[in-house]
Amino acid sequence: METDNFSDDYTDDDQLKKYASDLVKVYKSEKEKRKKLETANKQLEKYAGDLNKSVSELKTVHEELKQAYLDTINRLVLAAEYKDEDTGDHIVRMSRYSALIAEKLELPAKDENIAYAAPMHDVGKIGTPDSILLKPGKLTNKEFDLMKTHTTIGGQILANSKAEILKVAEQIALSHHEKWNGKGYPQGLSGDDIPLAARIVGLADTFDALTSKRPYKDRYPVEVALEIIKKEQGQHFDPDVVEVFLENIDEILKIKSEVDSAEDTSLSSFAWSERDRAGKALRAGGLYDY
Repeated sequence: METDNFSDDYTDDDQLKKYASDLVKVYKSEKEKRKKLETANKQLEKYAGDLNKSVSELKTVHEELKQAYLDTINRLVLAAEYKDEDTGDHIVRMSRYSALIAEKLELPAKDENIAYAAPMHDVGKIGTPDSILLKPGKLTNKEFDLMKTHTTIGGQILANSKAEILKVAEQIALSHHEKWNGKGYPQGLSGDDIPLAARIVGLADTFDALTSKRPYKDRYPVEVALEIIKKEQGQHFDPDVVEVFLENIDEILKIKSEVDSAEDTSLSSFAWSERDRAGKALRAGGLYDY
């Protein structure tokens, strides 16, 4: 009987030892797993840090590339209109006018593209002789026909690009002299067949051309420019675009004031230029077809 009790006690003791040993193994196993998990977490943290750094660097590179891209575009524009001493201010004004009109027409997705693309509207003038660009008097019919080719030249320069900005710029360069009534050039498009970006830029460019000094004219008072635009609403210009332009004229004039360092011409000193008198600017055509 004593032997049996001893045997039972021994068996119980062995079981306890085995249980304790198993607990130790489980503890060591879990401890090892925790170490591996901690190591893995540290690696993940490092990877996350490296990834964030890479993303940040990529954003920086992307922004630098974007700025270089836009800078190249601006230099191309300046090359095309280098002879015009007012080119820099003209580009800033009309692109900001265009962006504002696009915003007020509730086209925020296109707003930035129009702002960057608008300055390229006359890039085709790089192929226009200086004798025509800088002529102080009225252009002959032959000279005007040659001047009109700046639209198709600009379209060709900007064609077939995969960049969205240049796609918009191509539309603008080709179509900013089209008229709502179909009497513009180069394709004689009318109404909504004219790309909206070109309709917006066409109006912004006209207002800035009217209120800026050119080789063939002094700057016109804002009152005269607005009168011309009102008369051409629904003829030269998209009536809706004109409506938005006029509704926001205070903001337009604020932009003009911010950019324009010269004093506005007053009505008392205003006189029509030779081109305007010959081309009858108050009718469809004339001054702002150049």
